[in-house]
Amino acid sequence: MRILFLSPRQCWPPHGGAKIREYHFLRTLAALGEVTYTYFADRGSAPLSRDDLPFVAEIVAVPKPKAYEIGQLVRGIAGRWPLSVLNYSSPEMKACVERLTHAGPFDVTHVDSIHLLRYANHNCKRVVYNWHNIESEAMRRYGESVRSPARRWYSSITAAKLHALERDILGEAFGHVVCSERERCVLHKIAPNARIAVIENGVDCAYFSEPDGSTPLDSLVFIARLENVANALAASTFARTIWPRIRERMPRLRLMLVGAEPLPAVQQLASLPGVEVTGTVADVRPYYRRAVAAVVPLLSGSGTRLKILEAMAARVPVISTAVGAEGLDAISGKHLLIAEPEDPEAWTRHITAIAANESRDRICEAALEFVKARYDWDMLERKLKTTYENWFREKT
Repeated sequence: MRILFLSPRQCWPPHGGAKIREYHFLRTLAALGEVTYTYFADRGSAPLSRDDLPFVAEIVAVPKPKAYEIGQLVRGIAGRWPLSVLNYSSPEMKACVERLTHAGPFDVTHVDSIHLLRYANHNCKRVVYNWHNIESEAMRRYGESVRSPARRWYSSITAAKLHALERDILGEAFGHVVCSERERCVLHKIAPNARIAVIENGVDCAYFSEPDGSTPLDSLVFIARLENVANALAASTFARTIWPRIRERMPRLRLMLVGAEPLPAVQQLASLPGVEVTGTVADVRPYYRRAVAAVVPLLSGSGTRLKILEAMAARVPVISTAVGAEGLDAISGKHLLIAEPEDPEAWTRHITAIAANESRDRICEAALEFVKARYDWDMLERKLKTTYENWFREKT
């Protein structure tokens, strides 16, 4: 079986939620057939090689096009395609896909983002989309979470364009893979006959569950891609409105904002008392080992958060908004704690109780057993392999 795998990013090294999910999908598909991995490479970065991804048959890198150009912004408002799709406009990628498909037909085209729909090989009978989230939902929620009227308006029209594209894709493609049962229900309301499988986001439990009882617990951590606007907004809101109250109760505690390429608004938070912004780190585990708790103060988004699963596997209690924990079958009060941005006192109450170990051990043990049973990548890779084997066995 020949498989064309299209990606908007390079998945190695697999740091960050989307890269981690993509890496495990790529590895699983490579066990099913001969995979040609075609991806957009950051300009100036070294291309991936078979040393990085030894399980794929071929690796093809295409320079990532410039994004957010004035012309793209205008077309994103006036035209059919939303800006998030126009950002991936690339004659090089179009030519690359044409060259690859003319060299020999692919049995399956795997598209790792709906933003690449214009490169999907629709001459191939089986086009499968991996939905890291529901893009229209994430955009709509972002618009609802910001105060700027211009951003709210722009988010609204972009969400509508994305929804229209999602409806078309659901009707045209062979299959779809989503992160949660909730998302499958949402998409089935749009397209009742669509073939949709749930493959949850996962975590390498063995990698994270290395206890280190000698390390002092002296911080809160928010680990996320801090160039992402939803994560940046969450970090800013927490640091400016919730953190000061927590610090009043626990003046020795630090807030660690850990993640690659933080936006300027996040970098500025380092000037606040007790706040540190790390930027890119090679290994997040040392930050978990020092954490009283992991906070996930998201106000918007879609999909499911690998950062929650990682913290649970690392035996770190999680305090999240309801949106942040959405899509996971975790129970508040048992596997994690829920608090909302408009209630700083709830965050403070939860964190002081955990710091006093009133509930820490109980929550950590329950959460660890939860992720081992439901979200370990070894189990999810087997589930994905079975799903694809059943799909690819079908006649079209």
